[in-house]
Amino acid sequence: MATTLLDTPYFPYFLTEEHISVRNAAREFAQRELLPGVIERDTYEKFPEEQIKKMAELGFMGMMVSPQYDGGGMDTISYVLAMEEISKIDASAAVCMSVNNSLVCWGLEKYGTEEQKQKYLRPLARGEKLGAFCLSEPEAGSDATSQKTTAVDMGDYYLLNGTKNWITNGNSASIYLVMAQTHPELGHKGINCLIVERGMEGFVVGKKEEKMGIRGSDTHSLMFTDVKVPKANRIGEEGFGFKFAMNTLNGGRIGIAAQALGIASGAYELALKYSKERKSFGKPICEHQLIQAKLAQMATKIEAARLLVLHAAKLKDAGQDFIKEAAMAKLFASEVAMWVTTEAVQVHGGYGYVKEFHVERLMRDAKITQIYEGTSEIQQIIIAREILKQL
Repeated sequence: MATTLLDTPYFPYFLTEEHISVRNAAREFAQRELLPGVIERDTYEKFPEEQIKKMAELGFMGMMVSPQYDGGGMDTISYVLAMEEISKIDASAAVCMSVNNSLVCWGLEKYGTEEQKQKYLRPLARGEKLGAFCLSEPEAGSDATSQKTTAVDMGDYYLLNGTKNWITNGNSASIYLVMAQTHPELGHKGINCLIVERGMEGFVVGKKEEKMGIRGSDTHSLMFTDVKVPKANRIGEEGFGFKFAMNTLNGGRIGIAAQALGIASGAYELALKYSKERKSFGKPICEHQLIQAKLAQMATKIEAARLLVLHAAKLKDAGQDFIKEAAMAKLFASEVAMWVTTEAVQVHGGYGYVKEFHVERLMRDAKITQIYEGTSEIQQIIIAREILKQL
């Protein structure tokens, strides 16, 4: 396995022994539990149900939730270190972990009522239930303000109607955070976030998407037809839904940046190992300068991405503004993941194009990190907006 600066005693200076222990535990778990069968799960689009249960037993599904609500009470740095190791092996399992931690548990703990935390957050943090974050729609992807799903105020409940697209954990979740428009005349200020439970009358899980990558993750459309959602299931005050979604996504981008970093690191480690074993023209291909140049650039880009991800996590843990840094980390790490995985396939030559050597899967998995939780184009807009605020 490739050595990174994380394995040295001097870098990063703010990592503790606990951080390293979390990283090592995640690495060991990924090698022992996720690596066997990962190609089969990708090929047949099998959700890693048993693996997710074991991740829950180890506390990976509610890492940052307070122990008060049965979570691990860990910081964001611990979370991204674990995410990187899980993503090296199985990005599909990693995105399930990311959504549950970053988009569902964090938002519930930060903005939910005590009743909501007791009822929903506890089982989510324990991993007994899985959560889903429902923002995207057929006509509302990057333009999340254009919500067509409606939640009509009926007094003591909302009447929910509409469709959500590209929902991770769509068929495996039990608890769904759904953004819906209650007051269209107010635009984004009229959106609410509602907690919807699996089994509510009128709620139907639609077709499973056939995807290029993260094929073990179940991505579905969701349909809501006159679903009665109690007022007690609204998160925050009336009209807080859009702000809730944006604040949640800011933290979620750190998780996806860590996923992209892990995909890149996994591909690099495989390419490095292969380059030492494969011989051409009488010597290992790692002794050829063009291969060395690829490996050098891979390593450099990955370490730069890692610094950005850890910096954003450190700011979040310190309670400081991290919007720009999270967007930078997500933008750069996702671009690095796509580039490194492509080069890893090239290093493997023809073997890189077949499933057995894993890098073709990592290449396919890398692409989605440039798209979900805000495309690379949206990240650049966010970064520019934050920079211009400083003038």
